[in-house]
This record gives sequence, C-alpha cells and structure tokens, in this order.
Amino acid sequence: MVRTSAPTRIDLAGGTIDIWPLYLFHAGAQTLNAAISIRAHALVEPRTDGRVVLRSEDTDATVTVGHWRELKDSKDLRLLALLVHFFEVNGITLTTRSESPAGAGIAGSSALNVAVCAALSEWMQRAYEPEALLQVAMNVEAQVINVPTGLQDYRPAFYGGIAALELEADGIHRVPLNVDLDSLEQRITLCYTGEPRNSGTNNWDITKKHIDGDRHIFDCFERIRDTAAAMRIALEAADWDAVGHAIAEEWRNRKRLSPGVTTPGIESLIARAIAAGATAAKVCGAGGGGCLFCYGPPSAQPAIREALSAGGARLLDYQFERTGLTRG
Repeated sequence: MVRTSAPTRIDLAGGTIDIWPLYLFHAGAQTLNAAISIRAHALVEPRTDGRVVLRSEDTDATVTVGHWRELKDSKDLRLLALLVHFFEVNGITLTTRSESPAGAGIAGSSALNVAVCAALSEWMQRAYEPEALLQVAMNVEAQVINVPTGLQDYRPAFYGGIAALELEADGIHRVPLNVDLDSLEQRITLCYTGEPRNSGTNNWDITKKHIDGDRHIFDCFERIRDTAAAMRIALEAADWDAVGHAIAEEWRNRKRLSPGVTTPGIESLIARAIAAGATAAKVCGAGGGGCLFCYGPPSAQPAIREALSAGGARLLDYQFERTGLTRG
C-alpha cells in the first residue's frame, strides 16, 4: 500500500494575484503563505478484482468502476476520478481523508490533490520532479472546477514551511523565508466561520474583470502586491507590529475586490476579535466564508479565542508545519 499526507496553509498576503495571467501585469507580484498541521491524507491499496474503488471518508461517498477509463466523465468524487484517470490506474482502492472543514479556504482540496498525485505516481512508479507533479495537480483541479486555479496552494502542501512565491514571467520561484514561526504562531488564532465559500466563483469573477481592464480591480491588486512586499520585510525582521499593520491593509484591499469577499457574519467575528485585543484579521483564501485568522499580541490570544467562540466560530488547533508532503 502507499500512504501520503500533505498540509494545508494559511495565506498571509498576496492571494488571488497568483492566478495566471494576473501576476504578469503586476511587476514584483508575490504571495506569502505558511503550511499548517491540518493535513489531507491519501491511501492506495491493491485489489485482486482489477476494479477501481474511490472512497472519501469526509463525504461518505464511494465510486466503483471496472476500469479507469470509465472515470473520465464521472460526476461523483470528480477530483479523485480525474486523477486516477490521468495516472491510468486499475486494481486499487483509493481512500482519502481531510482534517480541514469543507470550504475552509485553507487549500484543503489542493493539499488532498497533492497527496493523491504523490500516492498515485508512487503506485505507478512514475518519477516526477516536484514542479512537474504540482503542474499535474493544478491542471487537473482546473478541469474539476472549470475555472483557472491559483498557483500558490500546491507549494505549501508539497514543501511545508513558510515561503514567498515570486511570480515572474520566467516562472514561479519559491523562496523559503527566515521567520520565527513559534513567535508568529503565538500571535495567530485560526477559526472556521461556519460559512463555506466557493473560491472558484469569486476568483473567476475578479479575474474576468481584471482581464477586461477594470481599473479599480487593477489598483486593488497593485495595493495587494505592495502589502505582500511590506509583510515579507516585516516577517523576516520579526517586526510584529508591522506584520499586523500589513495584515490589516491586506484585508482592507481584499474587501475592495468584490462585495462577496466578506459577509455580515465575518465582520461580526472580526469586530469581536478586535474588541478582545486583536490588531488585525483576514479571511483565508478567496473569502465569502471559510476560515478567518485573527492576529494580535500573545497576551491577547486567550481573550480573542473566547470572543470568537462566543460568536459561534469553531476554533481550529494548528501549528505551523515545517514538513510538507510525507510518504509512508
């Protein structure tokens, strides 16, 4: 059998600009993200009947076919179906499990995607360079959601740690950052708002407006780019006040992208956190629901957690994850 797992992530700054080709229009575009210990898992086991069985423990769904070719048009467990179809695998049971809530905005589907790609490539004894494997994951996920995907989510799942993803015309350059992760972790509370989000829809609407020449959207991305650059400097300098300022600025500009980025429920939770001592907060991913993280001094974190819980949020225990994809 083959067993793999991959971490999800918190996107700190520069999200959405990582969708091709948006970053090509903003010189110096980058995203900052950190892998977290909420992981996705894949298990491949052999079968003696030659059939293919896909099982999702999260949705309690199962798909069974006689041959991988039958999975091309499967509407159920479509990501798993298309990945098995791509790798042309027969005679297996593929079981998946995610520790992330559904629609959390912490790249649970991308982490699962990377874990499954690694498991199937190992099962088929196909050697892929890391970036080639991530390209497969990205392209298959685009086939599933029917809109372009961002580039950032697959890297924390594969590599772990905290990094800047520099988005250039000649390619994507992942640069690990020298950050005191323990100190950063002590300043961030992560919670699930209870409202799942649809990142494909939000991001595609914004992408179309950008391509159509919407100057407001272009300006928002210019500001998001600049904020990511400022946050990178602050993180590596351990200037925690400046980090908080950058998170707040990122959220202000992200909300300007689309009315759907925030909701009354999200704003209520943020107000509770601020009143309890948080200095900044932002949603993870495209927004509209999912996870929210609140930033503030370590001494304020217990009060922030209590305020979020009282507001109906589900607190998520996590640590920053130094290890990315694991096998075995």
